[in-house]
Amino acid sequence: MNNQHTLHLRRIYGERGTNGTISYQGEQICHTIELPWRNNMQRMSCIPTGRYKLVKRTYTKHGEQIGIPNVLGREAILIHAANDAQRELLGCIAPVTELTGEGTGSESRKALGELKALVYGLWDMGGEVYLVIK
Repeated sequence: MNNQHTLHLRRIYGERGTNGTISYQGEQICHTIELPWRNNMQRMSCIPTGRYKLVKRTYTKHGEQIGIPNVLGREAILIHAANDAQRELLGCIAPVTELTGEGTGSESRKALGELKALVYGLWDMGGEVYLVIK
């Protein structure tokens, strides 16, 4: 039984933000918003493309979240709720239900709930979950 599961994030880069779509086994899960690409500068850029293993992290401020460790030159990268990348993100990825512009979206909490349900479900079955960013 294969215990490795891979989510795919396809991105479109814009001046004001990076928009994307996360899919699993060919099925769309949610859209995403991130900061624009700024050479991986801490707190100012989206993270580089690549393959990342997702982990469960608990934070005082955000509670239990999906963490993305081992991002080159970065730390504490999370997948958490936000509807405006410029105002609410410091390099993290925010799931959104609908994209409303470059780096902006709506109903982030709902999208995060759907993504968490999927990822936590795979973890509960003892699986490892990876995110591939293209």
